[in-house]
Amino acid sequence: MSQKLDGNILVTGTNRGIGLELVRQLAQQAGEETHLYASCREPQGSQAQELRDLAAQYPGKITIIRMDLSDEESISAAVRAVSEQIGDDGLNLLINNAAINKPAASATLATTGKKDMMDAFETNVVGPFLLAKMFLPHLQRAAETSPEKDKGDKMSCRRSAIINVSTLISSLQKCPETFPYAKMYPYRSSKVALNMLTCCQAEDFKEHNILVTAIHPGWVRTDMGGEKAPMSAQDSVIRMISVMSSLSNKDCGKLLDCQGNTIPW
Repeated sequence: MSQKLDGNILVTGTNRGIGLELVRQLAQQAGEETHLYASCREPQGSQAQELRDLAAQYPGKITIIRMDLSDEESISAAVRAVSEQIGDDGLNLLINNAAINKPAASATLATTGKKDMMDAFETNVVGPFLLAKMFLPHLQRAAETSPEKDKGDKMSCRRSAIINVSTLISSLQKCPETFPYAKMYPYRSSKVALNMLTCCQAEDFKEHNILVTAIHPGWVRTDMGGEKAPMSAQDSVIRMISVMSSLSNKDCGKLLDCQGNTIPW
């Protein structure tokens, strides 16, 4: 049964697309105890204007955090800034949404270089790895101090969880059917690695009752998804939040679509 997400929630990559919509919808449903930390690379830049406007609509509910997932010091500074605000309350939900696709075109074998591959792995895999590592004490704290009503099923996004935004095209089994329309060598490869990170952390963190799950948001009309994508960011996030709010022990370490169905590795 789905329930409203609340507590301290951090979302990465929130200046546009799915990340911005996640912050918008989570803010709309936010209760008194909910606080959102919305990170992006350039909070004062022109591309973050919508995010700043959104934060102004919900005073005291949204804190914008500068974070560049390709820069370890930037990640450390962001973790320190969030930690100072949440104090002993813990971090209930970390949504690793930020990702890059390089090169921006079809990213075929011929058009992709070493730097494209390395940049994608740095942002799409190493960044989420470092965030989980640095925030682990705060995720543990949230799991330990969860309200009694959440302890029947020991894992949930209301208690303590990491959600890694992955993709259908990371599925090795489905590669023959998805590769022709989305070659995207760096993006695909990095998301496969993110899936393994999800599995490893699911095993590593389950002793702390921290849920770790990967979710495919669908093919969405964003700068990355393109205009031909069949789903709006609003519809995708409605479905994602519904799935996230209903996750439990049985979903730990899985890759799910935005309707909650398991996608084969």
